[in-house]
Amino acid sequence: MLPAGDRQLVQILDAGLADAARRSGDWLVCKPGCTQCCIGVFAIHQLDAARLQQGLEELTSSDPGRFQSVRERARKSVERLTQGFPGDPITGLLDPSEEAEALFEDFANDEPCAALDPATGLCDLYLHRPVTCRVFGPPVRSEQGLGVCELCYHGATEEEIAACEMAVDPEGREAELVQEFEQSSGKDGRTLVAFALAQ
Repeated sequence: MLPAGDRQLVQILDAGLADAARRSGDWLVCKPGCTQCCIGVFAIHQLDAARLQQGLEELTSSDPGRFQSVRERARKSVERLTQGFPGDPITGLLDPSEEAEALFEDFANDEPCAALDPATGLCDLYLHRPVTCRVFGPPVRSEQGLGVCELCYHGATEEEIAACEMAVDPEGREAELVQEFEQSSGKDGRTLVAFALAQ
């Protein structure tokens, strides 16, 4: 069960993305069918995993065929990811050590997301996607500076890019909700989309 504040977090993130997209105009080329950000694995926390699992569960009644397709893609992905997985391939939890994190940098960078429908290029769990997916594309600040999707902001100056920056979770709600969820569910650690959906 997702914490009550998850819906509000999603609304805040989606509103932030819409605002950044408005300010970005034609520089933000993200659109349905573009799958640049859907290739290559990335770590998700347990709240993201639970949100994905809830979306998958909803498909069992609303679209059983799509449910089966997502589940099968996830299982096949887990099979491919097991060898060399920098963590526990049984639980799907990533090893938090620095050595494992270094290995993860070059791990499965060509693996498509299990939620991605290869025929349409659309996310079958779009409304339940992880936070990383909700903020990819527009300029987002991290420890490395201001990053953008490599397909976007061609011809924009650094100042123009900075003016389009997305304010991601300015009140720090995500960290609070993740902690709340981990304490209430007893689940913690980072995993991958495929592992979350294959279970």
